[in-house]
Amino acid sequence: MSVPTKDDALARQPAPVEFYRGDDWHFEESIGYLLRQAVGAVARGAETEMRSCGLTAVQWAPLMIISRGGAATAANLARELNTDTGAMTRMLDRLEAKGLLERARSSEDRRVVNLELTAEGKRTASRIPQVLTDTLNQHLAGFTREEWLELKGYLERMLANGDCKDRGGSPAGEA
Repeated sequence: MSVPTKDDALARQPAPVEFYRGDDWHFEESIGYLLRQAVGAVARGAETEMRSCGLTAVQWAPLMIISRGGAATAANLARELNTDTGAMTRMLDRLEAKGLLERARSSEDRRVVNLELTAEGKRTASRIPQVLTDTLNQHLAGFTREEWLELKGYLERMLANGDCKDRGGSPAGEA
């Protein structure tokens, strides 16, 4: 069975449906509520496990992103993690105090301060994927591979529908 992807969702544009009605809506049955609860449960599990790395929930993601070359500055990292630059700067201060990263002024543009992991930061970042996969796998216990692929496809389709709406287009599949 083929599992729908985000690209497939963008290519199709189904007619909108009304699974919810304002006059008979119960938040505890809302997909948004259930997604938030699921994300919260995974985040709590990850935070508990990240303690073995000496990290909090907000500290592991920047380390991982920096280690993978995804963001080299505080501003880029704040955009990537959808947070404000002030909060990001304070969090980076804590990571720097732990000896996990260093800030280095760019030689090309002195206004730019690049983020670099220390040797300890690289060691810590290398442990993050295993901790996260263990946590995710725990939350996916009892799912078949097909169910896991379907769930990913459904979530990607929801994201694609939201992307279309954000860009002023039609949801995936709508003519």
